Amino acid sequence: QVQLVESGGGLVQAGGSLRLACTVSGRTISSNAWGWFRQAPGKEREFVAAMSRDSAVTNYADSVKGRFTISRDNAKNQFYLQMNGLRTEGTAWYFCAESPRGVATNCGLYYSYWGQGTRVTVPS
Repeated sequence: QVQLVESGGGLVQAGGSLRLACTVSGRTISSNAWGWFRQAPGKEREFVAAMSRDSAVTNYADSVKGRFTISRDNAKNQFYLQMNGLRTEGTAWYFCAESPRGVATNCGLYYSYWGQGTRVTVPS
């Protein structure tokens, strides 16, 4: 069974950085595409970033382009979201997910397995 576990969330001041990690078990991460989504209080879940199966293609929400970076470590079977220049609107639960389609899609419907989330708080 595939399991995804996020870590690295916390409280960070505006302008600061955090690195989220998603540890995957039950699947080799080089076999699928992976993504990050977030859900702010009172809002719907939104796409943040994704990486294709071969890691050649990345996709970012316009709101995070140039500040966030998705990457992965095949040896550790983990993938990451480096978040720089965090803003107050970055306060949310962050979720990692697996897409069997293999492409860096921004559509949550194409993701099959999800983690439980890690909370990021950027106070105003």
